[in-house]
Amino acid sequence: MATTGADILTLTAAGLYCPRGDFHIDPLRPVERALVTHGHADHARAGHGAVLASRETLAIMEVRYGADFAGTMQVAEPGQTVRLGGVRVSFHPAGHVLGSMQVLIESAGLRVVVSGDYKRQQDPTCAPFELVPCDVFITEATFGLPVFRHPPAVGEIGKLLASLALFPDRPHLVGAYALGKAQRVIAELRRAGHERPIYLHGALERLCALYEAEGVALGPLEPVGGRGRELAGEIVLCPPGQLADRWSRRFGDPVTAIASGWVRVRARARQRGAELPLVISDHADWDDLRRTITETGAGEIWVTHGAEEALVHWCRTEGLAARPLNLIGYGDGEAEGETGTAPVSPGAAEHEGAKDG
Repeated sequence: MATTGADILTLTAAGLYCPRGDFHIDPLRPVERALVTHGHADHARAGHGAVLASRETLAIMEVRYGADFAGTMQVAEPGQTVRLGGVRVSFHPAGHVLGSMQVLIESAGLRVVVSGDYKRQQDPTCAPFELVPCDVFITEATFGLPVFRHPPAVGEIGKLLASLALFPDRPHLVGAYALGKAQRVIAELRRAGHERPIYLHGALERLCALYEAEGVALGPLEPVGGRGRELAGEIVLCPPGQLADRWSRRFGDPVTAIASGWVRVRARARQRGAELPLVISDHADWDDLRRTITETGAGEIWVTHGAEEALVHWCRTEGLAARPLNLIGYGDGEAEGETGTAPVSPGAAEHEGAKDG
């Protein structure tokens, strides 16, 4: 009988589990051995006996949870194969945030890829997505609906700079999640020629410092500190939740923006208090989800983290065997950036701001 994805991976209360290798991938609760795709808190939790992840993801987890976030830590070098029990495992860039990886599991001639979160757009702050041919592809579906088609980030950054030129007497507050989104917005601003200091809410400072330590140039950054109205004509980055908080009142009459794939839906932008929606996402959109599924060559597709049913339906119309995983407890890791701290429970990310990209 031919080996299938269900022979390699199964669902447990802690999430995806590989019995042949005796490990979980992005488990929802502490386990003996965890493979972690990236540092967002709905995927990277503290308390595991052992963690295997990219060097950057381990560094992110240490910043967020402290040096003793796990019993032991092992670096997964990109493309390097490690044998765990009866399977071979390798990590491949996912293009989502710094250090994000897909996990390839090989056993009995079958190749299974767990994508974690991923995007296909170019991003100056992380390694680009690597297409990994496979038999079984486990894909996210954060933006798994046809309405979600993300424009190039350069055009959205252009909107922000145009607004800054049009309203030089107003501070521009940009809601951007603490890990990945904030650093990408800064790097895209630098590529567009914005050389002035960018001001940071305190919740963003540690991770921006980590990115710079990892060689990602972000240019001059300054803490907001006690400043407010005097930052007229400047760009201030903060967690999205701060746009509606009393913290933002110090800026007088700022232009408020949110960088997120969700603001493609204007009602969502208005709900979050964004005067200027910037459709900048760290997830694959509808077109790139379908493109990636096709390009992997996989005949078996598992769908999780988002609009699962729509993508499953599309897969089946293409003749692919597809199933929704319906994993409970995964929001979007970017959502924890609203407070600058990681959620302490599986539902925390959703509570802090809904799934965002």
